Amino acid sequence: MPIGLLGRKVGMTQIFDEAGAAIQVTVIEAGPCHVLQVRSVEKDGYEAVQLGFLNKPRRLAARSERGHVAKLDSKRQKARAQAGVAALAKADCEPKRFIREIRGPVGELAVGQEVAVGVFEGIKSVDVIGFSRGRGTGGVMERHGFKGQRATHGVKKCHRHAGSTGNRTFPGRLFKGHKMAGRYGDERCTMRNLKVVKVDGEQNLLLVRGPVPGPPGSYVIIRQTNKL
Repeated sequence: MPIGLLGRKVGMTQIFDEAGAAIQVTVIEAGPCHVLQVRSVEKDGYEAVQLGFLNKPRRLAARSERGHVAKLDSKRQKARAQAGVAALAKADCEPKRFIREIRGPVGELAVGQEVAVGVFEGIKSVDVIGFSRGRGTGGVMERHGFKGQRATHGVKKCHRHAGSTGNRTFPGRLFKGHKMAGRYGDERCTMRNLKVVKVDGEQNLLLVRGPVPGPPGSYVIIRQTNKL
């Protein structure tokens, strides 16, 4: 089965090992997650499991979100049942706030099953996927680490500017990918090969060594690393 889970970043702290050395760790609230769908090669062309994390109040969930996890008595569903079309299996749980697929062999996982943080027992390293902090519009010095212009010899009130960006008559345009000011942050990041320090099954906490992208409270995807 694919060893992966959805969670939420709690924050960073430090713990001490047996030798008394401080270890900087990120605390992640990992699971429990419900299995909402199971993908198969015969039907979907690939194998994956769809997980849902954190209940969403029904008053905030759309009808399509409620129908994704539980059976709703609708005219369309009754008509399909009368026509002999088998209904898809439902997890029969509350609507979820964070839903993602984790690809890999499904194994014995079934729709409606609950997956807890205990799946990481015995796993040495994981990959954590999240979105970095959004920092709005950033200049070239903040966004790309430009040196900036000199503070003397004719440079007047443009010390942090990017400078000239144009070309000659040929090609008469800017090349794609030119480093300029723009939106900074809020990008999908993957932290590879983070060491698992502790698995707390009672409080659904996973402690990994090092930083994880995103602010506290942001959603993350944790899965067993494939990096040797």
